[in-house]
Amino acid sequence: MQKIETQKHGVRPRVGISACLLGDRVRYDGGHKRDPVVAGTLGALVEWVPVCPEVEIGLGVPRRPIRLSGSPRVPRLVVAETGEDLTGRMRRFAEDKAADLLRLGLDGYVFKSRSPSCGLIGVPVQGRSGSGRRLGRGLYASTLLDRLPTLPAEEEGRLHDPAMRKRFLERVFAAARGRRRLRRSPRIRSARARRRPRPT
Repeated sequence: MQKIETQKHGVRPRVGISACLLGDRVRYDGGHKRDPVVAGTLGALVEWVPVCPEVEIGLGVPRRPIRLSGSPRVPRLVVAETGEDLTGRMRRFAEDKAADLLRLGLDGYVFKSRSPSCGLIGVPVQGRSGSGRRLGRGLYASTLLDRLPTLPAEEEGRLHDPAMRKRFLERVFAAARGRRRLRRSPRIRSARARRRPRPT
């Protein structure tokens, strides 16, 4: 059904994704988490925009594991072994990336589940005392979606459910069609033409 919709509307949505889900070896242990449903089934319908926030803030591959610590509402992102605080770096990166993706024209995002940077729900947060765990949201995902609150977003595991995958794709295709209509608006074209430099 979605293939027919793609052909009918000439729309190929642009969707952000945690790079490890496509098979990129960017995880802390040098591995990946390629997801066949996401990379294969969804990949046939969308244009991926892969991002690994941990690599993009300068952490290497392989690298020491990181975790969330403190309050689940406002957790800190730290290196598990050393306690080095990466919170500020990750927030600044996510804010800048949100602006970049807005300019690019993003229609959705697929995040890696349980990741301290990318997880949407159920990410372990270690208490301040070092004991006990609560659940929160990855810092990159949280900051990005604060900046882009209407962006359709899901985790890869939930997209294995056909009904949830269908709902996500419907929202993504609707966003893509809306972006295309906006781009074709006479008012938008006129504003863009006024911004173009005149030939000398």
